[in-house]
Amino acid sequence: MTSKLEQLKQFTTVVADTGDIDAIARLKPVDATTNPSLLLKAAALPRYAELLKQAVSASNGDVDLASDRFGVSVGREILQVIPGRISTEVDARLSFDTQATLGRARRLVELYEGAGVTRERILIKIASTWEGIRAAEQLEKAGVQTNLTLLFSFAQARACADAGAFLISPFVGRIYDWYKKAEGRDYIGAEDPGVQSVARIYDYYKAHGHKTVVMGASFRNVGQIEQLAGCDRLTISPDLLQQLAEDSGTLERKLSTEISGQSEARIGESQFRWEMNEDAMATEKLAEGIRQFARDQEKLEKLLAANT
Repeated sequence: MTSKLEQLKQFTTVVADTGDIDAIARLKPVDATTNPSLLLKAAALPRYAELLKQAVSASNGDVDLASDRFGVSVGREILQVIPGRISTEVDARLSFDTQATLGRARRLVELYEGAGVTRERILIKIASTWEGIRAAEQLEKAGVQTNLTLLFSFAQARACADAGAFLISPFVGRIYDWYKKAEGRDYIGAEDPGVQSVARIYDYYKAHGHKTVVMGASFRNVGQIEQLAGCDRLTISPDLLQQLAEDSGTLERKLSTEISGQSEARIGESQFRWEMNEDAMATEKLAEGIRQFARDQEKLEKLLAANT
């Protein structure tokens, strides 16, 4: 009987949330995505030792550049085993600086193109701060497509769509974590706040004709994935992908496309910041996510510096 993974692939594009090439080759997702935490894990794998050394030697002691080179090298390796795109993240420490984000994003694109990878096969990941969204808007106009990540609120989702972002990554699991701790209870199935957040965004995008792709991310269990079957894309860890591959039960489509094209005014900066301020979960998880990625970026840079 067909596995749940194969059933899911019939109505959702499956993306691997990992830098592990062996897992990607085994599970055969369309796309893949990385972040500083995943690159730090990849840097510890023997198969990436040579790429790490090459990134350092080509960067003349510039650890920021070496980090970007390593991320691009890992991305290029992954692209050899998937048919679609790789998402590569801009340094999280630049999340509140539009111009610095633009500069780093352009460098990533240049490094990919220098390695023979066209921009049609990459997405530049940027944190969904107001400044990050503004950078994404400029990149999209310049023909560089983006993945707006660390997305926890409806205000962020609206702003990303207004900016014409190619794709957003709402973090299901981290929303679930916050409410589970805050409310002192567990959530199952459709009552899961993370699932509800993504479903609301998906329905809103389709109702208003937004072309921005919704890619649910950060899953804690297969139940969350099953509740979002039918979402444009889902980025899933190898462990959960394997669980889906080993389960031959029936998987039903939960989300469906109904485009009406209703128009709505853009969300302005003051409204965006106020709505974020009123959403404690989104404010806390966005700040926490940026800090976590920043710390892992620093650990990666220390590892690179140790190889100079």
